[in-house]
Amino acid sequence: MAEELKPYIRIENAIKEFPSGSGVVRALDGLSLVIYPGEFVVVNGESGSGKSTLLNIIGCMDELTDGKLEIFGEDMTKLTEKERTVFRRRDVGFVFQEYHLMPELSANENVEFIAELADDPLSVDEVIEAVGLKDEADRRPGQLSGGQQQKIAIARAIVKKPRIILADEPTAALDSESSKEVLHAFEKFIREENKKREPEQRTAFVLITHNREIAKMADKVVLMKNGRIVSVVSQQEPCSAEMLEL
Repeated sequence: MAEELKPYIRIENAIKEFPSGSGVVRALDGLSLVIYPGEFVVVNGESGSGKSTLLNIIGCMDELTDGKLEIFGEDMTKLTEKERTVFRRRDVGFVFQEYHLMPELSANENVEFIAELADDPLSVDEVIEAVGLKDEADRRPGQLSGGQQQKIAIARAIVKKPRIILADEPTAALDSESSKEVLHAFEKFIREENKKREPEQRTAFVLITHNREIAKMADKVVLMKNGRIVSVVSQQEPCSAEMLEL
């Protein structure tokens, strides 16, 4: 069981404030959350609930105003900016709503570029095939559909074999069919690749979305509102991407 493992991510009493006019906006308001190795976590909430801020904090792209962030047992609030950069490059795979691909490179070259930065990457060819783009590997992003581009973004995230994958509204710009294909690509990696690893080394996957249907895929569903966690629900039998009504 996940609770028998040491947490990958532990957030305690997290507060994040941003300047706003003459005052501040509190995006995270005393939030606490624990995420274990191998967990597929979906964070639901309306726009402005603090979902993206939470993801940015976990990915060390932003810093807490107050509170504690511990990842792999290390206090991340004490890291230098250089150490935070190394952590992101080594341990975190990011997937955003915007694909952030290099337009002059082919799909295969986009993934190779990230693989070359990793210490122990997965096979580029195997990752490309796993996301269903073997036949499109030599095409540039401009020759691919939105769903195909997002699959390349997923391949870039997983090829370096990160311990954490963070996805911010990865299907928001896609139609229903493309969304299911993208979610299936995530699902294939999370479920199948993690089976090959020891429990304490499995990749944790955190996906934020306003779409509650996607939450049916998760091991753990976190509902946010006004910078706080309203509920955390564990699901013993997550459904597959194919079964979602998007």
